[in-house]
Amino acid sequence: MFQKLKLMKKKALSLLMIGVVISGALIAQQTEPKVNPGGIYIKGGYNAANISVNKDGSTNDAKTLSTFHIGAIADIPLAPVLSFQTGLLLTGKGAKSTFYADASDHSDNYVKSTFNPLYLELPANLVVKFPLGSDVRLYAGAGPYAAMGIGGNSKTESSLLGVKSSTSEAIKFNNDNPLTDQQEGARYDRLKRFDVGINALAGMEISRFALGVNYGWGLTKINSTQTNNSTDNNKYRTFSVGIGVRL
Repeated sequence: MFQKLKLMKKKALSLLMIGVVISGALIAQQTEPKVNPGGIYIKGGYNAANISVNKDGSTNDAKTLSTFHIGAIADIPLAPVLSFQTGLLLTGKGAKSTFYADASDHSDNYVKSTFNPLYLELPANLVVKFPLGSDVRLYAGAGPYAAMGIGGNSKTESSLLGVKSSTSEAIKFNNDNPLTDQQEGARYDRLKRFDVGINALAGMEISRFALGVNYGWGLTKINSTQTNNSTDNNKYRTFSVGIGVRL
């Protein structure tokens, strides 16, 4: 009888140990950070927006406009170190300009203008990730984007001999059909409804957070009457810094 009890105890102890090992393995599997977890990120941040002024695509840094971006990005793992990222962002673009009659006196006799159109932007980026440790990764990527203009404002402030004035006007877009080669509704006071370009991005993922930078290089001239895109002046150039939180 005692031998049977001992045998039963040994079997029970063996089963208990097996259960502990299996449970530990399952818990470890659930808690161990994935190399490329993917997911949905809510993100936002700062845009340094500008518009190219030269045919080689360069900009005037003095015309950089501070604006913003906010939206959601889906990170879809394709491999342990490769993801496809897409989503929808509300993003500000544009530029600013300032003219002073006397370069040494900025208190009077000036004209300041800001041009800040808003777009819904759809990126499509391939992103390579480089694991650094437990749930920490560097990443870099690139891909195209398409954007649709939905609003924004153009503002002007001036001061002449102490008399100050300001105006604000809603930015207008043409009624372009993206499926045709034409710019329907093109006018000199209308922007192209659609913008396309290329993104280059880099940053770091730490647990549920993603810190990164992005540069958007517009490929189309922004005015609806400009159909020749062979030169690179009058195109959007947007540098962004942002943070995302994985849901």
